[in-house]
Amino acid sequence: MTWIEALILGIVQGLTEFLPVSSSGHLELGKVLLNVEVKEDITFTVLVHFATVLSTITVFWGELKGLVRGLFGFRLNSETIYIGKIFLSMIPVLIIGILFKDEVESLFSGNLVLVGSALLVTGALLISTQLVKQGNKHIPFLDAFIMGLAQALAVIPGISRSGATISTGLLMKNSRDEVAKFSFLMVLLPIIGAGLLDILSIASGTVETGIQTGSLVIGFLAAYLSGLAACSWMIRIVKKGNLYWFAIYCIIIGILSIVLA
Repeated sequence: MTWIEALILGIVQGLTEFLPVSSSGHLELGKVLLNVEVKEDITFTVLVHFATVLSTITVFWGELKGLVRGLFGFRLNSETIYIGKIFLSMIPVLIIGILFKDEVESLFSGNLVLVGSALLVTGALLISTQLVKQGNKHIPFLDAFIMGLAQALAVIPGISRSGATISTGLLMKNSRDEVAKFSFLMVLLPIIGAGLLDILSIASGTVETGIQTGSLVIGFLAAYLSGLAACSWMIRIVKKGNLYWFAIYCIIIGILSIVLA
């Protein structure tokens, strides 16, 4: 992998991790267009995913500090209840990730027809949010779990994680501010957990990196900086309810993917 390819794929990962257009779907497209097989190098995948985690932590640093302080108060309060909702939302993706992740990814890897079809589903979900009135609920436990189910579906390349969780939260009439924050915080631990499993594979010597250090650094920085911008931008977009253009984009890219296949 050249440094230019690492730069492009890092930017793609950073932008699409937060924008509702499917990072996994775009990485599949990027691999086909650049003729680069990123999945074969776990080191690069781990680095760009941890870069997007760092972007989320940077943006929500104040909220995360408040949650940690509340958690170590060792009593039932708003922070511990919120953390409980986050853990509840993680159950579906934990089950899917452990039992079916590899099978689903192998089915969709390099298959632009299936990836394009999934992007069309993402576009339809985003359009649906424009057809309901804005709600003002604070996300209850049941809604948190349902958003977790939507997140689990995003193991399919082409189904946007943020698009699925945000659309689901909005369709259940939750506050836009709440949905934007919860959607990004609920993914932190699953990504970190998946990354740690990959790191164990690297440490055990079962995989080796074939990418030069310079390209890895460039990919990491590109993913972090683009993710930082995309996360901040997406929060503002969700609050304003302007998801329509992302829906159109997903539909166009989905159709192009099917045509290219």
